[in-house]
Amino acid sequence: MGKGFSFVSRQHRISLEGEHFFIDLVFYNYILKCFLLIDLKTGKLSHQDVGQMDMYVRIFEEKVRQESDNPTIGLILCADKNKAVAKYSLLNDNKNIFASKYKTYLPTEQQLQEEIAKERAAIEMENSLFGNA
Repeated sequence: MGKGFSFVSRQHRISLEGEHFFIDLVFYNYILKCFLLIDLKTGKLSHQDVGQMDMYVRIFEEKVRQESDNPTIGLILCADKNKAVAKYSLLNDNKNIFASKYKTYLPTEQQLQEEIAKERAAIEMENSLFGNA
């Protein structure tokens, strides 16, 4: 995920007037000082998905976020992004809700090995620059 992320919960339950909703993943970034809500969708982005995330973000803003925190960010990861839905929905106006397409397959063994080698080289370079042997 990157620097500063702390895992908060999986299937985070929100209850409103007897109805229960579940946010797939909740993280807090202690560098950015904000919550990141992630909703995982196996299909194409729909306007219902955007509205649902908007509701989650609004609830977190009102009930969870502290005064010293920055605004909550909502991220919808979907198998296919409908550009028209993204253009004409809240995504176009709300700078804290994003939709992103993800790949539904795993990287090859070769791709994983290359990524590990790249990360190892970066760590070794950083250690040599800062004298952390």
